Amino acid sequence: MSLSQALYTAMSGLRATQASLALVGSNVANAETPGYVRKTVNQIAGVTGDFGSSVRINGVNRELDQYLQTQIRTETSGAAYAGVRSTFLANLQTVYGNPDSTGTIEDAFNALTTAVQGLSTSPDSQSARIGGVNAAQSMAEQLNATTQGIQNLRANAETAINYSINTANNALKQIALINNQLQNNGRTDASTASLLDQRDAYIDQLSQLVDIRVVTNSQNQVTVFTNSGVQLVGTEAAQLAFNAQGTVTPNTLYNADPTKSNLGTITIDFPHGGSYDMVSTKAIRSGTIAAYLELRDNTLVKAQAQIDQLAASMSSALSDKTTAGVAAPASVLPQTGFDLDLSGLQTGNVVHVTYKDNTTGVIHNLSIMRVDDPSVLPLTNSATVDPNDEVLGIDFSSGMASVVTQLNAALGSSADLQFSNPSGLTLRVLDDGAPNRSDVTAASVTTTVSSLTGGSAQLPLFTDSGMLYTGAITANGSQQTGLAGRISVNSALLGDPSRTIIYSTNPLTASGDTTRSDFILTQLTTGSYRYSPQTGIGTTGAPFTGSLLSFTKQVISTQGEAASSAKQLADGQDVVLNTLNNKMSATSGVNIDEEMAHLLALQNAYSANARVMSTVKDMYTALLQAM
Repeated sequence: MSLSQALYTAMSGLRATQASLALVGSNVANAETPGYVRKTVNQIAGVTGDFGSSVRINGVNRELDQYLQTQIRTETSGAAYAGVRSTFLANLQTVYGNPDSTGTIEDAFNALTTAVQGLSTSPDSQSARIGGVNAAQSMAEQLNATTQGIQNLRANAETAINYSINTANNALKQIALINNQLQNNGRTDASTASLLDQRDAYIDQLSQLVDIRVVTNSQNQVTVFTNSGVQLVGTEAAQLAFNAQGTVTPNTLYNADPTKSNLGTITIDFPHGGSYDMVSTKAIRSGTIAAYLELRDNTLVKAQAQIDQLAASMSSALSDKTTAGVAAPASVLPQTGFDLDLSGLQTGNVVHVTYKDNTTGVIHNLSIMRVDDPSVLPLTNSATVDPNDEVLGIDFSSGMASVVTQLNAALGSSADLQFSNPSGLTLRVLDDGAPNRSDVTAASVTTTVSSLTGGSAQLPLFTDSGMLYTGAITANGSQQTGLAGRISVNSALLGDPSRTIIYSTNPLTASGDTTRSDFILTQLTTGSYRYSPQTGIGTTGAPFTGSLLSFTKQVISTQGEAASSAKQLADGQDVVLNTLNNKMSATSGVNIDEEMAHLLALQNAYSANARVMSTVKDMYTALLQAM
């Protein structure tokens, strides 16, 4: 090896060592920088003359485990989803309150039943009457406050979606920008490695928001997809859009049909045209955005449905009166059936008819519901909570003649039933008579009592913003939706609490009569009711059945269990994610002790290469002197 070759080799060693020293300095300086990946110099041997080898720098390596990185991104989406759900359900639990604590729906309900018990004990006491009305008002206010709390959480989810979309769009823009920078420079130096760190940070940020899959090409460019296959970004970024709505109420609900939806949806606009609805197609399956959507459109909607159901059942339990039909006169023989007085029937009220199909032996329970808005017809069987009935919606807006025509058209030939209107508001239902293909075995009508002094124990104690709650179904949806937020005590009772006892003015109810207070207490404490499976409690085939208090306890218990399960899941996800992050830190993070040891080795290498150069210099000097 010539002296010049030796000098060149030593100089290459110095350059390589200097580059390594610079990276060690960078590693140490960024030891606590989130997302920083430890970097090393990629050195290769180069041939120098006939003997020996120089060293060349062939780029900068990022000490990155890509398989582990993919796992972390998957678990990041899952942990973010679980974390958001846990936080919101904990807040929902706060809205409901803990079982047996004060300031909750259960506490208000128990206070109401206690006040009614006191009313039955002292029916002629003015303070007991006022106490009963005040307790009812406190119950209504508790339902109002719970509704407000639930809708605030839904509004928070809507706002969070909007913020998340803005964050996602920024990340997509930056990923595309860095992809293009990598395409243009074509190098693997420290600046390129820094760009890769920056891009990974944006991808990691995106993985918190949505579930993603990342594909890397030979130029270190990435294409990011959702796990459902929607491309988000490559060298060009798609744009996400969210049409956030204003006030969120129980009646503002998401629907895959945009003409029926009054909540925001997420669309993706692709760089070269075209768009895609990512909510209706369920393209986002994990991450914070998926959690916010699930909470806004499902979990919190069910929570609202639960307290709406409680409000509706409590109102109807006190105001609904069922009257059995009167046997049809002998003049209609051989046909038999019943006459039903529909004078008190209001929209949402139901006529019940039970008949037997003698051909098949099947007994049919028919629920004929009054509807004043024909646009909602036909009704489905889910319009009532009875799993065994067949629901038939009938438009009453055009009078009794039209009602009879509709009933005969629907049931005349299929069920061998005959309907007529013998007089006034009387509805007559008969079987087929001599052919004996059907028998009407029972009929009744359930109406909502509107008067406080109509002569019956039933009373409209609670109203829907001053109007009767009848279970009406209109183009705007069910009256039950959002009822808990609108429920109030009948203003006539607030003005005259004596109506909690006095149910008739002619003859006047005796001041010590407990008929009405006993009825209220029985309905509130021991009455058994069915509850809609839309509440998430019970099923369509086996709806939850029980007293108002048992349903209230079931609601609070269900929410408590959901919050506990969500926290356990979030904690489990955090453990998995932390474990993976610790592994990543061990393989790709900066270890100060290792870097210091490496620094000493580089110092020695630098000194050695400098000594070689010094020796070569001395040899050159000796050679020149010899000449």
